Amino acid sequence: MIKTLIGKKLKATRLGNGFTIQELTNLSGVSANMISRIERGLTVPSVKILMKLASALGMSIGYFVEEAEKSSTAIFTKKGQGEPIFFYKDKHQISSLTQGLRDPSFTVLHDVLEAGCNSGGGHMVHTGEEFVMVLDGRLEFTIQNDRYILESGDSLSFKASLPHHWCNLENGPTEVLWVVSPAPNISQ
Repeated sequence: MIKTLIGKKLKATRLGNGFTIQELTNLSGVSANMISRIERGLTVPSVKILMKLASALGMSIGYFVEEAEKSSTAIFTKKGQGEPIFFYKDKHQISSLTQGLRDPSFTVLHDVLEAGCNSGGGHMVHTGEEFVMVLDGRLEFTIQNDRYILESGDSLSFKASLPHHWCNLENGPTEVLWVVSPAPNISQ
């Protein structure tokens, strides 16, 4: 678990600072091969290497392991108390129901889609699988050329590598439950 955690945090921090692996190598003195192996979760860096990387990125060494201390093997979420994640505040409010779960292979999200909200122009394509269930309202889902109308209680499971698109059909909010695997990094 710690390999994956450190790797994800290192890559996110490096990219967040706009550094290539080579630029981080130049700043830290850690080889590009080692940085790549750490980011891919193939190795746990020594304390010395982690200190060099943290210093080059302006972080504390604790930043890279703090989530392991905070994560849990069980997450209980009371109704309406999910961890808020806002992608489009005026149209699309998402809350994670699994945030803080140690080594998740999936993420569960509660989503409230306002009238007219959709997944944007074009189709989405990514790795893994998705499950969507309409809790209240109506949602139009297109996967490749197949069109589905989901109403309250309806669900759809599909390979996320298939081009897909969705749109809220209600004049008001539609409430949706998503299960996405593998778990996307939503902690940043």
